[in-house]
Amino acid sequence: MAKNFKDLTEQEILALAISLEEDDGRIYADFAEGLRQDYPATAKILDEMRAEESEHRNNLIQMYRQRFGDHIPLIRRTEVKGFIKRRPIWLLRPLSVEQVRKQVEIMELETRRFYERAGEKVADASTRALLDNLAETERKHSAMAESLAEQHLTPDSRTAEAAAERRKFLLQVVQPGLLGLMDGSVSTLAPLFAAAFLTRTSSDALLVGLAASIGAGISMGFAEALSDDGSLTGRGLPLARGVICGLMTMAGGLGHTLPFLIANFHLALTLAVIVVVVELSAMSYIRHRYMDTPLVSAALQVMLGGALVFLSGILIGRA
Repeated sequence: MAKNFKDLTEQEILALAISLEEDDGRIYADFAEGLRQDYPATAKILDEMRAEESEHRNNLIQMYRQRFGDHIPLIRRTEVKGFIKRRPIWLLRPLSVEQVRKQVEIMELETRRFYERAGEKVADASTRALLDNLAETERKHSAMAESLAEQHLTPDSRTAEAAAERRKFLLQVVQPGLLGLMDGSVSTLAPLFAAAFLTRTSSDALLVGLAASIGAGISMGFAEALSDDGSLTGRGLPLARGVICGLMTMAGGLGHTLPFLIANFHLALTLAVIVVVVELSAMSYIRHRYMDTPLVSAALQVMLGGALVFLSGILIGRA
């Protein structure tokens, strides 16, 4: 059961402060290692902040030994009410620069507030002076981070980190999303329009389109999630990729299926064909925008494939 901060003794406050500095130092180290390959400049900033936390911890240990001896009880933040619960670092991977910077801001604010409250609670003058100094140091951490950023995050390193962030976005979001959108849009064309021309009723075409879209979404979602764990390819968490791919597959099929909600078959068919053209055009642009594929080449690849599937559906439906 967690204990209220106001019930802590001065000895427990110092022990908790030592634990906080140790935890924060380890978190900075984990952040640095998680970003070192793609964001070396930011990792260096975090290394220097970890060194700062280590110095704080050593000062607190010296103060504790002077007052209470060598044995330091292990008191964790989770055992004291009022601290923000943090997700383990291994659950946050893959790390992004912005995610890390926001977490660092929260850590600094929380630790500063702790030292301010602790300084008000202790009676020993030397201990209070140390805690006040640490609170002031934490207050200056933001300025220190900015100065370190100016020192290490040069224009070239910022450009490199931005490029790495874009690559990660492409691998983890755009690629599975585009894969799903293309599969859903193209693979459902044949069964949908075959059913439409065979039955010439909107309701039958709608049911076939829904079944094809949902089935394709589930299939593609599982296929993408099970393709690899992302550890070697850098493609991110398999569950996230699977969800993105599955939803986009379903959306791709539903786009030209929903027009058949209109009871008038000929109107619904006309709208569905227009939607297909819009979908194929959008996919061509996405390939051009994010995959660096020439626009003409992307349009030919997507449009040709979509047109062949579309025509096969029509021919089968009219057979």
